[in-house]
Amino acid sequence: MRINLPTWLTLFRVLLLPVMVLVYYLHDVIPDVPVRIANAGAAAVFLAAAVTDWFDGYLARRWNQESAFGAFLDPVADKLMVTVTLFLLVQSHPTALLAVVAAVIVGREIAVSALREWMAGQGKGSRVRVAMLGKLKTFVQIVAIVVLLLEHDKDAVALRNWYVGESLLVLAAVLTIWSGLVYLHAAWPTLRGGQGHD
Repeated sequence: MRINLPTWLTLFRVLLLPVMVLVYYLHDVIPDVPVRIANAGAAAVFLAAAVTDWFDGYLARRWNQESAFGAFLDPVADKLMVTVTLFLLVQSHPTALLAVVAAVIVGREIAVSALREWMAGQGKGSRVRVAMLGKLKTFVQIVAIVVLLLEHDKDAVALRNWYVGESLLVLAAVLTIWSGLVYLHAAWPTLRGGQGHD
């Protein structure tokens, strides 16, 4: 199987995941590294991954290089990056609000992925394609996570900015539920009439 450039970019996004985790904990491993530097580095790696997410899809469509492997790998890379980053944030700020919001976002991603897979198996995958609401949710989620990564230390300014990022993440969770319900509504006639199996 020949791997094209858009798929290489997706693979690169997966490889950025352990890099982001390492940079996130850089201050703990090397105390001489300022917390702000570790924060900025982790946010930059996450943002780079988000940019490659847009860029690989754009190139695949522009160059007509869409592939089955790329279509499989792209959402996996997206969900891995968001899920692991949310786990890191909850671990460093174990509050009930952040834990619930992260659980909602991750739970929705799992549910919608399962729904898309099932609908594709029924030959009706086009009914649950990514809509504009889903793209808006993704954008708000990325902005929120970047802010939270930048501001996970303890000073007053960082705490104020953290609350901004947390509020954006709550908004992303609301959009997550809303878009999930839109996908469920689109799939409901098939779900109601289809035959389920384990």
